Amino acid sequence: MSEERETAEFVHGRMPGDIFLRRRRMRPQGLRRALAVPGLFSTGYGNVGSSIYYALGVTALYALGAAPLALLVAGLFFILTVLTYTEATTSVPEAGGASSFARHGLGEFMSFVAGWATMLSYTVTISISAFAVAGYLSVFFPELVTYPTNVVFTVVIIGVLMALNVIGVREASTVSILFAALDLTTQVLLVAIGAIALLNLPLLISQVSFGTAPMWGNFFYGISIAMVAYTGIETISNMVEEARNPERTVPHSYGLLIVAVIVLFLGISVVGLSAMPVHQLPDGSYSTDLATTYINDPVAGIATNLPDPYRAIFRPLVAGLASTILLIAANAGVMGVSRLSFSMGTYQQLPGLLGAVHRRFRTPYVSVIVFCAVAAAIVLPGNLGDIADVYIFGAMLTFTLAHLSVIAMRFREPDRSRPFRLRFAVPIRGVQVPLSAIIGGMGTFAVWIIILSTRPVGRWVGLAWMLAGLIVYIGYRRRHGLPLNATVQRTVWHRTIPTNLGVTPAGRTVKTR
Repeated sequence: MSEERETAEFVHGRMPGDIFLRRRRMRPQGLRRALAVPGLFSTGYGNVGSSIYYALGVTALYALGAAPLALLVAGLFFILTVLTYTEATTSVPEAGGASSFARHGLGEFMSFVAGWATMLSYTVTISISAFAVAGYLSVFFPELVTYPTNVVFTVVIIGVLMALNVIGVREASTVSILFAALDLTTQVLLVAIGAIALLNLPLLISQVSFGTAPMWGNFFYGISIAMVAYTGIETISNMVEEARNPERTVPHSYGLLIVAVIVLFLGISVVGLSAMPVHQLPDGSYSTDLATTYINDPVAGIATNLPDPYRAIFRPLVAGLASTILLIAANAGVMGVSRLSFSMGTYQQLPGLLGAVHRRFRTPYVSVIVFCAVAAAIVLPGNLGDIADVYIFGAMLTFTLAHLSVIAMRFREPDRSRPFRLRFAVPIRGVQVPLSAIIGGMGTFAVWIIILSTRPVGRWVGLAWMLAGLIVYIGYRRRHGLPLNATVQRTVWHRTIPTNLGVTPAGRTVKTR
């Protein structure tokens, strides 16, 4: 916002009779526009790309040799969701992601639902990613695999990321860019060398027999699990208020994200199944070491199965690769949830304290501290396996509402400027509705229903989180006399340059510092 206002007050000087008129120019608080394409891409890639380190093994458990195909199908829904986010983010350049989209398309109440679901997936991202860092670093420090050492180490990581994000987004973004560059380089090398040393196309084709290995039901569930590998799209849209020239940088960042994530995910899965092919067990079932021995660290399994001398080189390299990208993911989660809290607090969906911006660093420091503390508390038991279902619950609900919001905005705000407009639309009641949003919304909603109906931990924890959020939202709005479905924006002001006018006993007006 560019609006400014001025306040004035009289103060007494040091000498008897001296009176000073102090004026202060004030302007609305806002986030610093410090991010270009590298910063946006690296934080987005850190959040999306990290999932392969724990999603690949679980996907192979169900999809077996068809795991690359499951990742590809899930990747198609990822592309559709990215397209939706690109149109919505460039049309509504506000921090908040799906929460902001829903505000314009579905109303304030659904805006809160989308924002609160996003917070769930972000908070879990911080916990899982930081905790996984300890597992991969155990290659160098074996004691990190034991409890409670791994938990203490994870809490320290979260604390460091909290400090970086309180200091300012530029400092945190620099760390993300550095780690993303190192990770991308290592991933490309792993895929390239793995393809040269291990790739066996006839073997890859022969180990897929739909109806047997995998069973059709397991394959479709594998696609649902593979969606975990593509969560984190919200990160870029939640940082749009900190992006330079968002009409240009946001589409470019999302485009790079699509190419990098899908190409590398497919490459890693193909190399992994070449190194650890599907085989039949004595009981007649089928499996792969990717989904058994190395289910918790599948990329480390790929490095271990490389022939010498690559094994000795890539085992520590993969440990460093996984640690850096998971650290980026945790940092991106902190940045995303804190900026989303800032947005929701500004619109009085949450207590205003969460939207407070630090006077010196101009960062939403209260929300950074609060949600890092929550993430640290989540990791204390040292067992986060069941929380993966909660992760999917929040992310798929968020994506579904994002697709619905883009469709609704075509009806409610047909004349809105759309720098990036989705093509291939179908006419509905005289309005061009993007086909990609329709298909994408149906796909993400189907995955959410699968989690809701078949995964008890994801179902009950996710529903409990949403219920708690609704209680806070409804209670806060009613306590302040605000309607539940009306947009009410709070403008938070901070002081800029004070100007003092001094009046001496002789009546002479002078400027003072």
